Amino acid sequence: MSFQRIALMVALGILTIAPFSKASEWDKRTVVTFGQPVEIPGKVLPAGTYVMRLLNNTGDRNIVQFFNKDGTRLIDTVMAVADARLEPTGHTVITFSERRGDAPQALNQWFYPGDIDGSQFVYPHATMR
Repeated sequence: MSFQRIALMVALGILTIAPFSKASEWDKRTVVTFGQPVEIPGKVLPAGTYVMRLLNNTGDRNIVQFFNKDGTRLIDTVMAVADARLEPTGHTVITFSERRGDAPQALNQWFYPGDIDGSQFVYPHATMR
């Protein structure tokens, strides 16, 4: 098994996800804890706990905001593209893209519990190496 595959499995294993109640269905508010740095488009988040949610915007459901663990300070707002899966699950699903070398894993997809529609994060081609 390659080092990158092992690193990806470790990253997934240390990711703890605790979605909030049904009241968060509109903005898909999700609390995530990363045990190591994770890249989002345009920024690397240090290991820690963050709140992810969709921007409260009825026009575009592909703008994702990242807040500190209390949800009181906006860290970044990023554009995503619509993504879909065939079957929903009862829990949050987050996937990562493999990276070369010692670069942090990049957040790839985010699906809220019970949804088949999600968000895929897009990176410049040069950063995917």
